[in-house]
Amino acid sequence: MSVPVAPTRLEAAARERGPLAYVFTVGEDGAPHVVQADAQVSGDEVVAIVGSRTAANARARARVCLLFPSRHDHDRNLIIDGVVAVEATPDDRAFRLRLTPTRAVLHRAVPAPDPTASPCGSDCVPIPLTARPDVRTDRSPAI
Repeated sequence: MSVPVAPTRLEAAARERGPLAYVFTVGEDGAPHVVQADAQVSGDEVVAIVGSRTAANARARARVCLLFPSRHDHDRNLIIDGVVAVEATPDDRAFRLRLTPTRAVLHRAVPAPDPTASPCGSDCVPIPLTARPDVRTDRSPAI
């Protein structure tokens, strides 16, 4: 089951789970690449600090997914899909991903109370996002 989450709820949901997130990108060969990163949600933007491989993947394929794991067994994970722009940090030792969310969901891998309420089949809560006409879903330019 999926339930939408408003941008203000998105920020609160991320804060409840803490700053650790898993960043999912796709490599040049099509293989998934997953790293743990510090990430913060502020308004309608998510910022994560990543290394060079994740940054290169995101520059080439700007659709990225972040997963903020739940802190408790009974809670849901926060999954945010979006489009990123990549920039170097001031010290040039890492990279900053600026993700504009295109979809967000609170997900728990247990049967939904009402399996007919969602195609997911799990206990999911979509987070409604404000449509941003300026966001390209194919590829955003690096900053």
